[in-house]
Order: sequence, then C-alpha cells, then structure tokens
Amino acid sequence: MTAEPLVLGFDTSAAHCAAALLRGDRLLASRLEEMTRGQAERLMVLLEEVLSEGGAAWQDLDAIGVGIGPGNFTGIRIAVSAARGLALGLEVPAVGVDGFEARAAEGTLPAVPAPRDQVYAALPGEAPRLMPRQEAEDAARGAGLAFTPEASPAGMAEAIARLAASRFRSAAEPPAPMYLRAADAAPSSDVPPALIDE
Repeated sequence: MTAEPLVLGFDTSAAHCAAALLRGDRLLASRLEEMTRGQAERLMVLLEEVLSEGGAAWQDLDAIGVGIGPGNFTGIRIAVSAARGLALGLEVPAVGVDGFEARAAEGTLPAVPAPRDQVYAALPGEAPRLMPRQEAEDAARGAGLAFTPEASPAGMAEAIARLAASRFRSAAEPPAPMYLRAADAAPSSDVPPALIDE
C-alpha cells in the first residue's frame, strides 16, 4: 500500500507568512504569522517549524504548493522563488495555486481585496477583473456564494496544499507569479530593455 502524499503549501502574497502540511486529507500542522515586511527572512524558518510540528523532514515531501497571487508583488516573488528552489533541490514537483482557486475551493466567490474599496473578483464563468466591492458582493449573493475576500491566510495555505496534492502528479510547468496589474514603479529608461523583468 502506497503512503498518502505529504504536501507542504505556503503563501506570502499579502501581509503574512502562512503554511500548512498535509498527509493525504489530514492536516498535520499549520502556521500563520501576520507581518508587513520580513517574509523573505522568516519564510524558510517558518516552513522548518511546520515540518517539525508535523513530524516530517524536507526529504519526506512529495510535493510543494505555493500561492502565486494576486497580491503583493514582492511577497508573491518570495514564495514562488522559494517553491521553485525547494522543488529543484528536493526533486519534487511544485504546484502554483492562485488565490481565486484557493478561495473557490473554500466555497466562496473568488475575490481578492484591492485598494479603494474594490476587489479582484472571478464571477462565475468570467475571468478575474477589478470591480467595486459592493458589485462583487451583490454578484456573490445572486450566485448563492459566500463573499469573504479577506479569507484567512491559514485557510488559504491549507487550500493551496490541498489543491497541490490533487495536481502534483500532472504538474508540468514550474509555478509563476500571477499579476493582475502593472507594477507601481516603472523601470528606469536608462535600463536596457533586455534587463527589464517582464
């Protein structure tokens, strides 16, 4: 009998570090730390703590799930870079899970908070787009869905791990950041185009 897969999911797409460790359907450990900065320094230590609490080691992992956004540009890059590096070093698949998928898995309208009382929402059958919060809330009510754009980061990490567990055997591409808007800062015109990260 094959052991159930061990999957570590994590997310730093907002002002937090969140992680969850699953063995099959069973949540072994989870951790959430709210923080506005310092995710790069804290993430690997937090992941070590979650593994230890779950009675596992890095080499026990079958797959990694990572939140790819949307959210904070820097936070998304921290998590995605960590996942890609870990997957390469451990020789396990890394699966990118976007915030809309993770929220939909929890039975809510997939909506991510945005500035100025707006949200990025994926209405049923539509691609994600920016809309007024009230419009999204009304659409959720009309579709019989909960509306919780401020979803629990701990719940998000668990949803990411669960979705990764269901997909890792067929994962082909490494995770990549999901951005729904352009960066706030434009690159300097002095930088050669080849050096600008698209």
